[in-house]
This record gives sequence, structure tokens and C-alpha cells, in this order.
Amino acid sequence: MQDSTENNFEINDQADALTGKKVKKRSYTFLLNVILFLSTVFTTTLAGAGWANQDPYQLDNFRTGLLYSFLIMGVIGIHEFGHYFAAKIHKVNVTLPYFIPFPFLFLNPFGTMGAVIKMKSRLQSRKSLFDIGVSGPIAGWVASIIILIIGFSTLPPVSYLYQIHPEYESTGIPLSGLTFGYNAVFLVFEKLFSFQTNLFIPPMNEIYHYPFLCVGWFGLLITALNMMPVGQLDGGHISFAMFGEKSKYLGYTVFGTLVFFGIAGLLPLINVNVNIGSLNWLVWALLILFVIKIKHPPVCSDLEVPLGTGRTFIGWFSYFIFIVSFCPVPITDI
Repeated sequence: MQDSTENNFEINDQADALTGKKVKKRSYTFLLNVILFLSTVFTTTLAGAGWANQDPYQLDNFRTGLLYSFLIMGVIGIHEFGHYFAAKIHKVNVTLPYFIPFPFLFLNPFGTMGAVIKMKSRLQSRKSLFDIGVSGPIAGWVASIIILIIGFSTLPPVSYLYQIHPEYESTGIPLSGLTFGYNAVFLVFEKLFSFQTNLFIPPMNEIYHYPFLCVGWFGLLITALNMMPVGQLDGGHISFAMFGEKSKYLGYTVFGTLVFFGIAGLLPLINVNVNIGSLNWLVWALLILFVIKIKHPPVCSDLEVPLGTGRTFIGWFSYFIFIVSFCPVPITDI
């Protein structure tokens, strides 16, 4: 009896030690989440100050970037927590979002590379793969649409832009420089609101001075990037859940489209005055080919189980979101 009791104590001690290690690891992980979150708030605030035409590295200008930071962190956070809560509903163990700060504004003026969550358990079904994949981008897309509506509805008069660029009052507003490209959603909003009398809508080379327009546009861009139906991007999860192995053909189509737009981005370099693409898409095509991959791995064994009418409709709607949010020429600097 004594030996048995001692063995029980040893087992309990080992279990307590293992539990303690798990708690400590969880605490360290949560601390990392918090540090990355706060760091990204800082770097996006710097970016917001830069978009406001202020020196982002002067402390006095920090507050000018707070609205931009709040909005962009909101869009990214809503996207990631869409994944998070869908995973919790399906009892899939995932981490909290790891936000990615990016302080080198000369390389990335948005101040962040987004965020990721990590799955710590295997997916159980086709439906869970679909729900977790689609929930994030749809949530982020809706948030971006709301931000754009607010932005267009509350546009200040042209004097706001003159405060940022006083020289424009005498020289006029230029149509060159760093210019965001149109996607279908942004273009439709611009046309709808342009019918309002005396409403000044800034040109695409000035919208980064307007936090709601800037973040709304950026939210649509990152939604389109995530919704590309290739590999293990969100769109790849959706595509594989809907079509199984046949999803690879959709992946090849998207890959070929990116190559087309990437090559089209070379045309201005050979004096062909056609601006229908961007070299950035060639970079994305290479990332997909060698890192993200075109085909989705076979993670579900129940592909014969139907998704159902509701999920199928949402899946097709997600492709609509991808098309209307995709920007053939994201950014130019002319």
C-alpha cells in the first residue's frame, strides 16, 4: 500500500508539473500576443502620422496617426477574430491573433503586415474548414465596407487637404505621385457619392490623407489577397471545402491571372502606355508557386458530405467579394 501511495504521489507530482508548464507556456504566449499587439498599434500610429504628412518619428505628431491606427487594427482584428470564433464554435484549438508590426515605413507605409492565428489541433470536417476559412475575410470585408461608407459620408471640404498641403491652393491638386488603384467597390462608392452637391472627393493620389478612405481601401486589398483561392490562403480553404481536389484548377486559373497582370505591369517600362497591371503580382505569383502553393493539402476526409445550400451560397458570395475587391494596379508612383 505504501509503494502504491508513493507512486500515486509521484504521478500527481508529474501531472502538476506538466500542468504548470502548460500554464506557464500559455502565459508566455499571451504575453507575446499583447506585446505584438501593442507594437503594431505603435507602428500603425507612426504610419498614420506619415499618411497625415507629418514626421512620424517626432513624438508631437504621434496623435495624428491614432485614428488610422484604430481603424486598421480594427479591420485586421475583426478579420482574425472571425477565424478565431469560428474555430471555437467547431472546437478547433487556435491561438489568439499574432499581430505583425512593421516599423520600416519606407518599405511598407501601412505599418503592419497583418496578423495570423495558429491552429493547434486538426480540423475535423469539411464544414469546419469552410466556416473557419470564410468567416475571417467576410468579417473584415464588411468592416471595410462600413468604414468606407463612413468615410465617404463624412468627407471634409477641400480646405482639409489644403491644411495638409498649403501649396495646393496656389498650384492646384496634382494628379501624380503615390496613387492607390481602383477596385470595383471603391469605384462604385465614389460614383454614388459624387452625385452629392459640393462634395469634394479627393483623387486617388490623395486618399491616404483620409484615414477612413485609406483604411477602407486597404481592408479591401487585404481581403482580396486573402481570398485568392490558392493553397492555404483563406480562399484556398474555401475552394478546397467546396470543390475538393478539383479546386486546383481554380488555383491554376488565379495563378495564371496573376502572371498576366504581373507581365502587364512591365508594359510601361517598354514605353507601352497601358496601365493594366503591376509587377507586384509577379512577386505574389512566385510566393504562391514556391511558398503558399497552388494546391490545397488534403486535410479533410469527408469531402463526400455536402456543404449544404447556405454554405454553398456563402462560398459563391466569397468569390464575388474577391472579384469586386481585387485591384489590378494596387499602387503606382508616377
